[in-house]
Amino acid sequence: MAALGVARGTLREALRALQYSGMLEIRRGDGTFVRARSELPGALARAGSDVSHFAEARAALEPALARLAAERATPEAIARIAEALELRSRTDGEEWLDADVAVHEAVAAASGNPILFEVYTALLPQLCEYVRRDAQRDGSARRDPRGHEELLDAIRRGDADAAAASARGNLERAAEGDALD
Repeated sequence: MAALGVARGTLREALRALQYSGMLEIRRGDGTFVRARSELPGALARAGSDVSHFAEARAALEPALARLAAERATPEAIARIAEALELRSRTDGEEWLDADVAVHEAVAAASGNPILFEVYTALLPQLCEYVRRDAQRDGSARRDPRGHEELLDAIRRGDADAAAASARGNLERAAEGDALD
């Protein structure tokens, strides 16, 4: 309050607004925690929970991000994708999910487009929840690296068309298995 020169009520209302936007989480007796850097994740969470909407957004974004990553990825960005994919191939459960998210985030970051990266990463909490549910389903094959290894290879070669096709193929395989990885 002193640093901002505002009254307690003003600060309280600002915190509530940031909580409503999804940027802060206020836990009584525990404190206030930053949940997001922008209002986008909160807005997406309020938009609904229909998995088909997230799948459509993902189908629009992932091939474009893969294409841009193939055109723009630095050696460091490629190394991050490879590390995450290697970890994904040797883990399961929550670690697998974290590694899978890291693969997708690394590809999005490699695109070099901060706006697309922000939009894509804002979708990840909802997508993770669906992947988590699918992983608990009988017959779910969570450790299949298909599509991801092909994608990394296309990015390494700088083949934008192959990278976009690999991302689309991964989404199609995920849809056939009723998964979202």
